[in-house]
Amino acid sequence: MFQNITALFFDLDGTLVDSVPDLTAALNAMLRQLDLPVREEAQVRTWVGNGMDNLIRRALVGAMDGNRADPTLFTHAKPLYKAAYAEHISVYSVLYPGVHDGLAKLRAAGLPMACVTNKPAEFAQPLLDRLGIRGFFATVVGGDCVPQPKPAPDSLWLCAERLGIPIEQGLMVGDSLNDVGAARNAGCPVVCVPYGYNHGYSIHDAQPDAVIDSIVELPTLLGRIT
Repeated sequence: MFQNITALFFDLDGTLVDSVPDLTAALNAMLRQLDLPVREEAQVRTWVGNGMDNLIRRALVGAMDGNRADPTLFTHAKPLYKAAYAEHISVYSVLYPGVHDGLAKLRAAGLPMACVTNKPAEFAQPLLDRLGIRGFFATVVGGDCVPQPKPAPDSLWLCAERLGIPIEQGLMVGDSLNDVGAARNAGCPVVCVPYGYNHGYSIHDAQPDAVIDSIVELPTLLGRIT
């Protein structure tokens, strides 16, 4: 299944970076300005993965079903969150173990890589920069770069187009049901890590093509260790 892979598409939050501490800080800064209760980091971990707008709505109502959020309140809250997150992009966020070494080995093996995330590109780019891994990626596709974010296939198709490969030769690497769904919808295989943000469910339940404990295991999985 992985023998014909010529490029990789990496999710960001929950796959490469543990960003929840900064997301929580930004959400709570927003909530304080709105005189609403702050949220626990453990709650935010279960809400991440469907893009910024859904995360804000969930924080406003304090539940996974963010559709109950008042539209007027959301419109007021969104710029507050964006301003707060711009100040908290990499205060507490860290790379997961094995990420830097794994990306370096994949680059040495000659595999082009893209970062594909539901996070807006305006936040994804500086986060990658500040954590020292932006240089590994030929392109960054944010949720605002396509009509529909993951699990729709749009962002993976755009990655393949930018990298100049057929979609079936790309490998999605993620941590959630959204990543598995995007890969299935796009027509490429998918490998997941078990430590990320999957709304509290085991990633094994999503049935990716493989589960690895660390990004550093990818070169061996792909047969690119020499």
